[in-house]
This record gives sequence, structure tokens and C-alpha cells, in this order.
Amino acid sequence: MSHQVFDVDRVAEAYDAARPEYPPALYAALTELSGIRFEGAFAVDVGAGTGISTRGLLDRGVRVVAVDRAARMLAFFRSRTAGAALLADGNSLPLRDGMADLVTYAQSWHWLDRTVSIAEAIRVARPGGAVAGWWNTVDAGKADWLAACQIRLADLPGYTGPAQPGWSMPPIGAAMAAAGLRVSETWVHWTRHIQVQDFLTDLRSHSYVAAMPEAAADRLLDRERGEIIRVFPDGDMTIPMRVYLAVGVKSLTHQQSPALTEPKGLQELKQLAVGLTEGS
Repeated sequence: MSHQVFDVDRVAEAYDAARPEYPPALYAALTELSGIRFEGAFAVDVGAGTGISTRGLLDRGVRVVAVDRAARMLAFFRSRTAGAALLADGNSLPLRDGMADLVTYAQSWHWLDRTVSIAEAIRVARPGGAVAGWWNTVDAGKADWLAACQIRLADLPGYTGPAQPGWSMPPIGAAMAAAGLRVSETWVHWTRHIQVQDFLTDLRSHSYVAAMPEAAADRLLDRERGEIIRVFPDGDMTIPMRVYLAVGVKSLTHQQSPALTEPKGLQELKQLAVGLTEGS
């Protein structure tokens, strides 16, 4: 399935309205594992979408350039986020070498090429900088109703989640280690409190639901509404969540892999990006 499933107004709107933010403990873990002090640091947030992770970093004093290849997602980003944004591909970042303290992927790295994207992140990160990826996911093992919901969803084409045999987090830690970074991994557990309608809107923004015909998605959400109301009749939901975080630190003497062939025109884009990033 392509990342372009998100480049539709109704999907981008659902994503912006109901996807969960990341808990404060996630950012605390990020700064601890990366060794990067947030205040005044410079980050490139790859696959920033509508800006959930970018705003979390901005709120903590990080200067951020957001990158995404879905124009409609970035339109929502720009409507409510005071930060620089580039319509670009994380596999070929139009940014110069060694400019970032942090290169981050929040809920996004799995849409990119596993090798090329990490090579690009390492190129853009300064010596001693860090590359980090994280994913919010429901903690289905902590609630029977949530496990049952995931089992129902597992029947959908394209479903990825804890009810899928052999499911695991995207292997970003292994990819970073293979590229020569010093890798640390952790889980952050938290609890989300939302209304049933927000839960359903969040579900609509997941790729395997977003790819369905709209009428079929409506029927699915009506079914899930009925199941969930039985558990939360007042509409107030408590959802156990967890975030997987992997951080790779670039050594001060990191040896770059042989350069990959860049798309035609990327060098010119990098030059154009210098002014944007220096002024951000």
C-alpha cells in the first residue's frame, strides 16, 4: 500500500482531528537516549504529516523543518503549525549534509526505503547527532475489548497490528545498526482518554481503512461503534497505549557509506533548501 492513501482530504482531515499525540514521557526518553538537548536544537521531522510530532518538538524548544510527500497532509500542517515545511521525499531529502541535530520519523519510516532513507538521515545529521523513529500503538494485551477489536479489524485487507500473526514494530533499529549507528530502544506506556467518535475517526485515518471505499468504511465504523458502546456506554473511552522508540546516534567519526546516486536535480534542491533551513 502506498503512502499516497493519506493524500486525500477526508483522510488527512481524520488524521489531523483524531490521531493521538505522543506522551511527554516519549520526548523525555528521546532526549535521554539521543543525548540531544532540545532547547535550540535543529530537527528534520520526516513524514511529518499534519504536524503532530513537529508540534511536540516545537513545544520543547526544537527548531524544526517538517518533510512530507503528501500535499494534503502538509496543507493541514501549514494551517495550524508555525514551522517550515517541505513537500519532499524522505528517501531523497533536499537538505545539506550535517545540518541537523536530530532526524526523526514519527509513525512514518515504514513508508520509506529501509536502506536509502537511513543513509539520507545519516547524511543530514551532524556528527554526534541522532536519528530516531517512534510509533504509537494500542496495547491490546491490556484490555480484552481492545484485543477483540483488533481481531475484527484483522479481517481487513492491508491490516497491520497486534492481531496479525508475526506482527512487530518496523525494524528501524536493525536498519540503523546496520548503517553504523549506536542504537538504543525502549517502550513508553501511557493511557489515552477520548470519546468514542474520536476513536472511530482515528480508525478512519489508518491506511487499511482509508483505502476502503467510503461507503464500506462507513459500514465498518458503524459496526465498531455498536461494539464499543457496549463497553463504554457513556462514550468515554480509556485506551491502553504504548510507544516504541528507537534512537541511533551518529559517532563523531562516522564513516559514510559510498554515496548513493541522487535523483536528477536533487543537488539544486539542496542549494535552495539552505536559505530556508538557515532562516527557520
